[in-house]
This record gives sequence, structure tokens and C-alpha cells, in this order.
Amino acid sequence: MEGTLTARDKVGVQDFVLLDAHTSESAFVDNLRKRFNENLIYTYIGTLLVSVNPYQELGIYTVSQMELYQGVSFFELPPHVYAIADNAYRMMCSELNNHFILISGESGAGKTEASKKILQYFAVTCPMTESLQIARDRLLLSNPVLEAFGNAKTLRNDNSSRFGKYMDIQFDFQGIPVGGHIISYLIEKSRVVYQNQGERNFHIFYQLLAGGEADRLAHLGLERDPRLYKYLSQGHRAKESSLNDKNDWKTVSNAFSVIDFTKADLENLFGIIASVLHLGNICFEEDPQGCATVPDTHEIKWIAKLLGVCPSVLLDALTHRKIEAKTEEVICPLTPGHSVYARDAMAKAVYGRTFTWLVNKINSSLVNKDVTKKTVIGLLDIYGFEVFDKNGFEQFCINYCNEKLQQLLIERTLKAEQAEYEMEGIEWEPIQYFNNKIICDLVEERHKGIISILDEECLRPGPATDLSFLEKLEETVGEHAHFQTRKLAGPKGRKRIGWMEFQLLHYAGEVTYCTKGFLEKNNDLLYRHLKEVLCRSSNRILRECFLVAELENRRRPPTVGTQFKDSLGSLLEMLICKEPSYIRCIKPNDTKEPSKFDDFLIRHQIKYLGLMEHLRVRRAGFAYRRRYEHFLQRYKSLCPDTWPHWHGPPGEGVERLIKYIGYRPEEYKLGKTKIFIRFPRTLFATEDAFEFSKHQLVARIQATYKGRLGRREYVKKRQVTTKLEAHWRGVLARREVQRRRWAVQVIRRFIKGFIHRHRPLCPDNEEFIVFVRKNYILNLRNHVPKNVLDKSWLRPPGILEHASDLLRKMCLRNLVRKYCRGVTDERRAMMQQKVVTSEIFRGKKEGYADSLRQPFATSRIGVSTSSLSDGILVIHVSPEDIKQKGDAVLQCEHPFEAVTKLVMLVKKENMVNVVQGSLQFYISPGKEGTIVFHTGLEEHIYKDKNGQLTVVSVRRKS
Repeated sequence: MEGTLTARDKVGVQDFVLLDAHTSESAFVDNLRKRFNENLIYTYIGTLLVSVNPYQELGIYTVSQMELYQGVSFFELPPHVYAIADNAYRMMCSELNNHFILISGESGAGKTEASKKILQYFAVTCPMTESLQIARDRLLLSNPVLEAFGNAKTLRNDNSSRFGKYMDIQFDFQGIPVGGHIISYLIEKSRVVYQNQGERNFHIFYQLLAGGEADRLAHLGLERDPRLYKYLSQGHRAKESSLNDKNDWKTVSNAFSVIDFTKADLENLFGIIASVLHLGNICFEEDPQGCATVPDTHEIKWIAKLLGVCPSVLLDALTHRKIEAKTEEVICPLTPGHSVYARDAMAKAVYGRTFTWLVNKINSSLVNKDVTKKTVIGLLDIYGFEVFDKNGFEQFCINYCNEKLQQLLIERTLKAEQAEYEMEGIEWEPIQYFNNKIICDLVEERHKGIISILDEECLRPGPATDLSFLEKLEETVGEHAHFQTRKLAGPKGRKRIGWMEFQLLHYAGEVTYCTKGFLEKNNDLLYRHLKEVLCRSSNRILRECFLVAELENRRRPPTVGTQFKDSLGSLLEMLICKEPSYIRCIKPNDTKEPSKFDDFLIRHQIKYLGLMEHLRVRRAGFAYRRRYEHFLQRYKSLCPDTWPHWHGPPGEGVERLIKYIGYRPEEYKLGKTKIFIRFPRTLFATEDAFEFSKHQLVARIQATYKGRLGRREYVKKRQVTTKLEAHWRGVLARREVQRRRWAVQVIRRFIKGFIHRHRPLCPDNEEFIVFVRKNYILNLRNHVPKNVLDKSWLRPPGILEHASDLLRKMCLRNLVRKYCRGVTDERRAMMQQKVVTSEIFRGKKEGYADSLRQPFATSRIGVSTSSLSDGILVIHVSPEDIKQKGDAVLQCEHPFEAVTKLVMLVKKENMVNVVQGSLQFYISPGKEGTIVFHTGLEEHIYKDKNGQLTVVSVRRKS
């Protein structure tokens, strides 16, 4: 619980006791709103659980959630209905005493759902045997059956419980659920015959019509449309979209089979349900004498068939009344109004007693025949305080019940507080609180209480009316401080109280009750004539509900108010001997919308549930208390003396701790086993300091832990590395040994082969010779001659001399072949010229040997001539050769023959250049000259003014 205090500004505190402004209703509502907005629907007031209906699925009722709360300390986890259930179960098992859980609240606040969740929790978490599985299933499935017959749609709730229910779950010494017992209180029988606008009758009627088999409905004389029946259509909500009557019928039918209802039981039960519907459709008319008659006896016949009575006797009982005198019986006819009353009284009595039979039947299926002592956990699902615009007899009984339960709650809370203080040796400080015993006495006191006065009015001879009852109240209890009527009230109060109303000042506030119908509902009389008919019914259920002994008993049966007071007294006697747990259910809005928080409505419920009064009593002493061990374990880090371990007694450690923190004496008390802190702000400051230190501690712990993890990882890696290195060195050593062994063998074979190298090929020298051959060939490839003039060759070993000669010849031939293939025609011609030159000049002329290295040029000369008829030829010599004197200019009579023979000699046709106009020639290296060609009358050669050689030729006729 303490861990959530750091987020208290956002989500509130999960225990209202820790509110600083605990007396402020606004602070209470604000804390409730904060938690509701965060979908936190549960909050504690000490050990009391406040539950706000979320009207949506929150995913907090899974099996994993049940397991989370199982066996956990009450305040260790956030508030939850499972925490209440588990705490009651653990305390019961450990202390072997009985417990009860009181669930109360307005209609629609979630009381029924809370009781279901508690039953489901016990079913899942308690140990179970196969033989007891049936008892558990019957216990769970009793809920849908009781809901079908006891719940109805109201304006506030689609599944409102219209009765109070107390269920005892029996456990054996091992904590195994072995049986149960159910007690019902104040079933709202008036709903059978009348419903307010927008409401419905009990679910079972609509479920039977919607889901019942066609044969069953035909046997019961029913139609599927509920609007055909008066008892189902008065509220004009026979069809309700939010309810699936057909599916609910399947659930109820399955539950009947598990709870061990026989076929005959179901026939009788549904016959009674159908007869109630037929009863509502009986119409009465008035004859000329003013007596009631039934013009259409169709419904009478169906009722008689279903209940196993004579139709004429039933008709007579509905239209006549038997009055017994001392010596004779008188049959008096009834008016239509009285017949309607008799019909409705019969319907209410039949349904009410059938519901009681149903509860007893379920109890007989849940009974455990083992006579050993058992412990129980009781679930009391009871209506909460009701305040409507018009409050009647039912609200009076319900609010009286809540007064008694509030009295029990306050007394048990004070008793538990005082016992804890005494046990811890803390001085008890008397707590001022509103003791509502004065109101309980006003209602229940013998001869003077409201119920006694109501009974007297019902029993006294003479005409008793609701108004005479009100006058009797004014006369008897008019001076009571908590009672008011219009007559007794002051001028301001009279405006709020009607003439037929009285007002009670309850613990939760003022409630005004209308006395109209008080006498009738308290009497709840069934005419003797009708009772005789029902006692003679062949329907087995009715025979059990209406015993013949009732007819023989002349005493007037107790009134409804007295019965309720006696049953409530029995209930309180049962609860007083059990350890209590409380759940207060709150409805957040009237429209059943999720996430909608109606402040006004919730303030109203807080007031009428007595939550502020309970909180004030719970906070009158100390807001927070915790065992020394738990307190020290959580906050020991705030004091150097207690951190990280305290080895002394926990009490001394807590004392050392709070002195170091700086608690003032008025802020705390030290008990024998617990520390008591008076103010929430003291705890908040401690929690905030712990939150701050927690981050520092976490950082330090993380650093230490990470260092430990790093060192652990380092040591692990070092060990692995050492082992790996050792193995690897072993592998390398073994490889080295193998390599050396192999090397020794190779060297040995090599030496042996070398010794026997000159022998013919044999095993002794084969490997050596192969090696020598291979090695010589591999070396030879890098020393092969590159051309035919290269005479170098790798010297071979002696055993390969012959092979080397063959390879050398092959290589030479290959080089010669490659050289010959690479010689061009021009090269070949040049070489032929070199051969001719050799024949001419070898040994005869100096410088011949030097000319061999220089290849002959393909052509060192060129010839130029003009396009005219002159005989001028210019033989061009290469200008690059500086030793030449220049080009040769020749004149011959036969230029064509000279040029042709010269071309043929050189064998190069493109060496002749025929020009027009002029040509250029070299006089000497670097000096050029120009010859200009013209035509004239006669041939002439001369040098013109520009120094150019001019050649004039005669144009010839073509």
C-alpha cells in the first residue's frame, strides 16, 4: 500500500484513513473521483472496502488476478474484492473461527456482482476434491436460480435483487468448501401484482415465456408474448433490449439439472409460475347486488388444472369470504374490489411461499451430511439505505435493517480498535460517534416502537386505517427527537411532510415515509377460504408451502413487520458470533454509463452508507499502523544504523529509525508489536523520503550489481580463454610434432633418393627423381629464351641432360617458327636486300659491319614533276638527314621512261607526285626553294626577280 503514496496526487490514496482532511466530504469524493478516473474502483477505509461500479469490463477478475491475491497480506496489494475474500478465508483457516462479509449498497451499485466474484474466488482458489465438485457447482449455480426468481428490472438496475440474501459457505478443517446454506429476507411480493412505469416483474416469468419449449408452454396454457398478461405489462417494459431472457432461461435450466431438481419438481414449480400469470388475467364484474362475478372462467380452469384444485371451489374462494364465528361459519360474497384484493393476495402468497420453498430446496442440495465441525464464511447481500421520492413500507423495513447493520458495524469497528489498542498497550482514547441505538429502539422497542404500534393497529377491533396508524404514532412517539409529522413539525418542516407521512431522522439523514399501504402490507392477509383451497392442492410444492396445520391454528399469524424484525434479530445473532468484513458498493451514475462520475449522487450514497461516520471512527485514533518487521523492512534504508541489516529486535530498530528521521512524540506511539502513526502527513513525508533514497540506493545497487556481473563475466571469460588457449596450444604442439615427423620422413627419403640418384628408377630413388624433374621443370619455365638470338639455357642436373637437350631444341625450333611467322613482306624484302648488299660489299668495303645493325629504309627518296610538258624532275632526299646537300633537280628528254624505271626499281608506285603551278624542294637542309611552272611560246628556264626558278614550257595540242 505504501508504494502507491508517491502517485497520490494523481490516483489518490488507496485507504481513506490516509486522507489528511478525513472529516471533509469533498476530500472523500475527490479521492474517490481520482481513483475512478484511473479505473481504480476499489478503496479501503481500514479493512472496509468501498467499491464503485465501473459499468464496464476492466479485466481485473481473471484467474491470474485470483492467484495474485491468494495468500498475500491484506495491505500488500492494491484494494480488491479478492483481498477481502482471501483475508477472510486465511483468517478462518488459521484461527478456525467463522467470518462473514457484509455487502450493501443501492440497487445497481454492484452488490450481486461482488458476491458472485467472491464465490468465484473461493471456487478457483480453494483446494478441491472430485467428490466435492458437485457441492461447489451447486453453490455457484444457486445464484442464477435465485436471481431468476428474486431479481427484476427496476428504473435503477436491470438485475436488481428484490430480496435480502445471506449465504453460509461451509468449509472443512482443510479449507475445502463442502456445503452451504441460504437464508432469504423480505422478498418484494408486491412486485408480482404491480410494477411501476418502466419496471418489470421477476425475471423468471419473462424467461419462461421467451425460452420455454413450445410443448411446455402449451401444457401450461401460456403464449410467448408477455404483453398478454396483466402482471407482466403494467410497467410497459415487457421487452427489454439489455436482457436476453432466452439465454438466461438456458442458464437457469442448466442450473436446475445440477442442483438436483426432479422432473416432477420442475412441473410443479412452473405450474405455479404459470398459475400466477393466469391469476392476473382474471377479470371481475359487479352483478346487480354489487357482488363480484367472473364472466370468463377460462383462466380459472387453467389455474385449477395447474394447481390441482377444483375450478368451482377456486372460483367460489375468489368471489366469497368465509367468516368464522364461535359456533358457525358464514360465507359472505365479495365486491369486485375485494375480489381483486383476494386475487392479488393469493398471487403474492403463492409466489412468496414458492420462493421460500425454492431456497429450502437449494439448501437441501447444498447440505453436507458430515457431522464433523465446520467453519463458515457468510455472504450477506442486503439492500442498502433507500431514499425515494415516495418511501413506503418496504423502504421502512430496509432502512430499519440498515440501521441495525450500521449499529453492528460501528460497534464491531470500535470493539476491534479498542482490542488492538489494549493488545498493543496503547492508551485507549474514548471516541465520540453517533450511536444509532436510539433510532433502532424507536422502531423496534416493545409496545412503544413503530412496529409494535403498527401491529396493534392491524390487530385492534374496529376500523383501522393508515391515518389512524399515523395518529397513533403521533400520540405514542410524537415527542421523540428523531420523529416528525406534519402536525408536529414547525412551520418550515411542514412544507416537506405530507398529511399521510412521517419523518425519521436516521443515522444517514432524514427520510419521509408515506403511511399509505402500511397496514395492508404489514397484514399481508390471505383469506382463509383461499388458504383452504391451496392446502388441498395436488401440487406437491403448494402442499408443502400451505400446511393443513395452519387451518387448525386459530391464532393470527405474525405480521410482516414482526417477522422481519425477528428474522433480522436472528441474523444479527449469527453475525455477532462471526468476524466481520465489509464491502460498500456505490453507483457512480443513474444512466449506467462508464467513466461518468455524478458527484451529487455519490455524495448521497456516501451519506446513506455511513462512510464518513465509519471513517471518522476509524481515524479517531491513529491513521496508520504496521508491524515493526514490515515497517523496518520498508524504511530501513533511511537510517545508517538500520541499513542494510538490523540485527537487533525489530522494535528497537524502528525506534532508532524514527528518531533518526525526526518523528515528534505526538506523531506516533510504539506498541508491543506495531508502530502507530497518528497523522497521514507523517507517513507521506516518510514515504517521499524513502522514494528519494530509493533512487540513490537503486543506482548504487545497480552499479554494484553490474560490477559483480562484469567481474563474474570476466572471470568466466578468463577461465574459458585459459582453457581454450591450453587446448589450442595442445593442438598446435600436436600439429608441430606431426609436421616435424613428416619433415624427418621427407628429408630421409630425399637423402636416400639422392644417394641412389644414378641408379635406374626404383622405389628408393623414384620420389627424389620425380622431385628433381618437377623442380627443374618449374625453374626452367622462368628461364626460357625469349628470342632466337638468346643462347642462355638453365643448366640441368646430370640425370636430366638428355631431356634438357631435347627441350632446348624444341624451344629453339619454336622460337624460329614464331619469328618466321612474324616477318612481313617488307621485312623479307629488306632482308633480301641485306643479302645482296652482303654479296656486294662483304669484306670489300669498310663500314659494312656497322650497316648490318641498321635496317634499310623502305624508301628514302621521292619524285616530283609538273603536270606540263617540261622535262624537269625533282628527286627528293629525306630532309631529316643533315648530311644530305639537298634535293636533286634533273632535266631529261624522256621523263616518263626515267620515272617509270625508277618506280619499278624502288617498287613503290606512290612515290611520284605530279603537281600543278609550283612545287617546293630543299636546296640544303633548312633552306627551301620553289619551282614555278608556266606555259609559253617557247621553252625557257630562268631565275625570276624573287629568286624562284621558273620553267616555261610550250602547250602541246592534244
